[in-house]
Parts: sequence; C-alpha cells; structure tokens
Amino acid sequence: MDMASHPAFSAARAYMPAQRTRWAALAEEAAEPNAFYMPDMLCAALDHLADDIGVRVLEAQQDGVLIGLMPVVVTPRHGRLPIGCVTNWMHDHCFFGAPLIRRGDEVAAWRGLLEQLDSAPWAPGFLHLRGLDAAGANAAALEALCVEQRRGRHEIHRHDRAMLRSDLDADSYWETNVRSKKRKELRRLQKRLADMGTVESRLLSDEAELAGWCGEFLALEASGWKGSEGTALACKADDAAFFRAACAAAFEGGRLHFLRMDLDGRAIAMLVNFRHGAGAFSFKIAFDEQLARFSPGVLIEIANLHAVQGDPRIEWMDSCAAADHPMIDSLWAERRTITQYRIALRGAGRNAAFALANGLETLGRRLKGQG
Repeated sequence: MDMASHPAFSAARAYMPAQRTRWAALAEEAAEPNAFYMPDMLCAALDHLADDIGVRVLEAQQDGVLIGLMPVVVTPRHGRLPIGCVTNWMHDHCFFGAPLIRRGDEVAAWRGLLEQLDSAPWAPGFLHLRGLDAAGANAAALEALCVEQRRGRHEIHRHDRAMLRSDLDADSYWETNVRSKKRKELRRLQKRLADMGTVESRLLSDEAELAGWCGEFLALEASGWKGSEGTALACKADDAAFFRAACAAAFEGGRLHFLRMDLDGRAIAMLVNFRHGAGAFSFKIAFDEQLARFSPGVLIEIANLHAVQGDPRIEWMDSCAAADHPMIDSLWAERRTITQYRIALRGAGRNAAFALANGLETLGRRLKGQG
C-alpha cells in the first residue's frame, strides 16, 4: 500500500492542476458519491476557503493507483472537550463528509488512510469523522476494518435528513407523499402568484448565463435573513468566489443543476444542486422574502421535484438539510441517516485520548440523566 499526504494548502492554486486529473478519475469510480469532495468543489474550496487552517489531503494508493482521498484538518478541541484530534474537513458550505474511495477497494483505502494517520507526527488524539451515511459503503468498510484491526470505533451522533429517492414520476410522488390539504394550499398560492404576472421555471443550460445567474443568486440570498445575519455567501468575498468557482467547474463537467423561478423575468427563487454519479446534493436555496406569503421556496422545490424525477441521470437527491427541517421534510418522504464516528489512532497517547473522550462523553450523558 502506497500512501501520500500533501502539505497544508497555503498555496492551493499552484497545487491543484497537478492533482485534479487523478482526483477526477477516482471520483468517477467512487463507491459512494460525494459532490463536495469532487474536484469541482474541493478545488474551489481549497482555493478560496482553506487559508490558514492547515488542510491536508490524504491519499491512499494501491499499485500506483489512487484508491482513497480525504481532506483533513487538526482541531485543538473536540466539541466541548479540550482534546486535540484530526477531523475530515467540512467547511461551512460542505454538507457531506464521506471520503472518495474507489469502488471495490473500500477496506484497502481505509487501511491506507488510517495507517497514514497512525504514523503522522502531526496527527493528535483520534480521527473524528463527520457527515457519513450510516448505511453507506464508507461506513460499512470502516466498521469491517476496525473489527479486523481491533481498532476502537465509537458512534458519537446520528440524525436523519430528508432525501428524494423514488421510481415514481413527479406527479405521482406529489400525490402519494404530500398531504392533500398542503397540496390544495400550494395550488392556491401558485394561482395567486400567477395572477401577479408570468411565472416561469427553468434550468440553466447556457454557459453564457452562468455568471449572471450566480450573481443573481448571491444577491437574492443576501437580500434575506442570511444577509442580515452575515451568513449569506455574498457576505464574505472568499465564500462568493468559492461559489462562483464551484458552479463554473461543475457546469463545465456537466454536473451543475441550477434552477430558477422567475416572475415577469425577475428571479424570485433559485436553487443550486450538484451532481455526482447517479446522485445529487441540494446545495443552497434563495428566495425573495418580500414574496414570502406565496412560499416561493416551496414552489421552487415543486419545480425541482419535477426536474429531478424527469432527469434519468439522477436516481436520488440528498437534501443536505438539517434534521427535522419543517419545509423539505413535508415534501420528501425518504430519509438518509447521517452519522459521526470517533476512530482510535495508534501511537503514544492516542489511545488515552480516545478513551478519555469516550469516558467524558459517557459521564456527561449520565449527569444529564440520559444513560
């Protein structure tokens, strides 16, 4: 097993061209799709969001072939615990953390990644893995390897979030999974909105429109509560640059799924999704909050349902939403279980850190009367 760790990305732009082709080849053969670690988004994030945080991209190779890739950072704290550890890098706009692992080489890839962390002098404590699918290929292979190696593995947290995975057409899905009262109310809102002017929904297909759509999305998102709270993409130049770069790269690769709803030619709702393999990830939504009485965010999700169920390339879409999200949970019936793990690393002091974190977590639950 050949392994490689690349240095922290203080100058990511100079580094990316040499690796993008290899990473893209791995992504095409990934056992588990993850658009956020596709070169489209990962390179954009490394270019614009990785300054001063010491991101390392771990690579596992077998017979000269790249079989595993995982960006990681070292954190001085583990949640509320003052224990340093390594964690897979999930920036503020990354909503799934499964490493890219070659199909058929899942256990071998994990073996290489963990051996590399075991031997790395810069890797403290343990590995904290976030944002994995509890039923996915990554989690299954990791569990098998930990059992084989008698390596400590502890699930920290899990939650369900909405996803769309159905063979039904959009109309049948809507009738089957959305309450009749809600459907009636949304039909009423659609009619009221149509009374105000021409309503049109469409997917981005012309590259010449990409920059304009990105600008309109950034402005629309910033015009609402996210702008007021400083969390909109446009509030930080690096975040906005990341968004534009990720969209441009994904469009070039045929993986951008960008939808808008217009009223008399003006965008009142926009939705950005990124495809990987047979799946897609719903990234960001923005809508005109001055028209909130018409629920434009819900209306564009109806348009999205039709776009996704009518696209033979997309078998499923992860909402990337928070648990118990009141809007998307009422529209999509399927669920994906997202989990976090604490994985023991070998080396002086590391087993002690893993045991300490587990012990303090157990003590905290007992003090709260949770077990």
